[in-house]
Amino acid sequence: MGKITGFLEIERHDRKYQPVADRLKNFNEFVIPLSEKDTRDQAARCMNCGIPYCHGTGSTAPGTPGCPVNNQIPDFNDLVYQGNWEEASRNLHSTNNFPEFTGRICPAPCEASCTLNIDDNPVTIKTIECAIVDRAWDNGWVKPEIAAQKTGKKVAVIGSGPAGLAAAQQLARAGHEVHVYEKFAKAGGLLRYGIPDFKMEKGIIDRRVKQMEAEGVTFHYGKAVGGATPGAIDPQELARQYDAVALTGGAEAPRDLPIPGRDLAGIHFAMDFLPQQNRRVSGEPLNGAADILAGGKHVVVIGGGDTGSDCIGTSFRQGAKSVTQLEIMPAPPEHENKGVTWPNWPLKMRTSSSQAEGAVREFAVLTTKFEGTDGKVTKLHCVKVDDKFKPLPGTEFTLDAELVLLAMGFVHPVHEGLLKTLGVELDQRGNVRASLQDYQTSRAKIFSAGDMRRGQSLVVWAIREGRQCARSIDSFLMGKTDLPG
Repeated sequence: MGKITGFLEIERHDRKYQPVADRLKNFNEFVIPLSEKDTRDQAARCMNCGIPYCHGTGSTAPGTPGCPVNNQIPDFNDLVYQGNWEEASRNLHSTNNFPEFTGRICPAPCEASCTLNIDDNPVTIKTIECAIVDRAWDNGWVKPEIAAQKTGKKVAVIGSGPAGLAAAQQLARAGHEVHVYEKFAKAGGLLRYGIPDFKMEKGIIDRRVKQMEAEGVTFHYGKAVGGATPGAIDPQELARQYDAVALTGGAEAPRDLPIPGRDLAGIHFAMDFLPQQNRRVSGEPLNGAADILAGGKHVVVIGGGDTGSDCIGTSFRQGAKSVTQLEIMPAPPEHENKGVTWPNWPLKMRTSSSQAEGAVREFAVLTTKFEGTDGKVTKLHCVKVDDKFKPLPGTEFTLDAELVLLAMGFVHPVHEGLLKTLGVELDQRGNVRASLQDYQTSRAKIFSAGDMRRGQSLVVWAIREGRQCARSIDSFLMGKTDLPG
């Protein structure tokens, strides 16, 4: 905890954003950090609450309160309050391999479960976490942790998103020879190609990759495993070459909207749109793909989640004429009933930084048809729906649209190629079947973690699963493990 009476004396004060007009001029991060004094004051607000739900319970049940990686939040808050930043960094890294990722893009379930959130004034945990790790990098406290002894065992990790990176780093620190196979040109998965630079600049990933390379992890880029891509690696051969294989390829099959007019030009999946802009920012070629750009267009984003929000912010920065976001769910309440929801994650109205940049948000809307001219989309035909998603007669309307972005989530990992070739069992939702006890699939020595196993989820859950999968692989290879969960 921080100061005993801190929560009574100090008001909640969080990071601010640059003005909209300024931040729309580029793709840089726009969050303004707190000063050291302000950060320590905010850490002082952490109270001796008895049961710190912010820690997380260790459960994987939906809606479980607190931090999925079980960060020792009261401990690092107290260390920041005392000014012991280096020890705070050691504490934070003991449970989270990449706090600079979560300190930027996590929705912070820890803050929802903070005892002070009963009064809508939770400790600014996410801001403090980000301040700790950024200070650690600035002061050179984040160094490679090289294993003292090598085990002689080889592990392949397929996919370099947050689950794959976490698993690879932990396995390398246990002394195994780790090879990460990534089909794209750089590591990071959705961190690299899905999340816009204005939320997390990619140098944040690059410095971690350098740390991992120094720890002995070998990255193989442009190496698809399975599938018909020229030069793709045979998964069966990979399984023969390595003592264990971790499948951490994410959930990449997008949810489609098969309605009349879907084949018109100008209708794209979000994950065809967002990676292009990330590649432009980093100078990475598009490899012949046709440009998908929002400049000067009326843009409609279908889907109300984080991916849809990222499409909004990217569209505005590209110069969109207007952006409308459609969500089929009804508008959530402005405020939750604390007595019913706390300390669990509440359903309530939230406005992202991108939505606040000028998007029009429509709730309880179903798109029934796309209309176009000369093969290009020009309008959406929509209707309001009730709480069972049934159309309400007389509520039909149209929207002008020259670019439509489908951001309705992902249904499961891609089955063709890797998964079908390996023949691993899938669960009823189409994800790789692997238990939380050992993360083992139906194939011997093949493991799986992250969105490929659990379905689309948060970066912090992917980090947790990657760490736990590494622990299971280490135990499988060595008969015991000293890796933390």
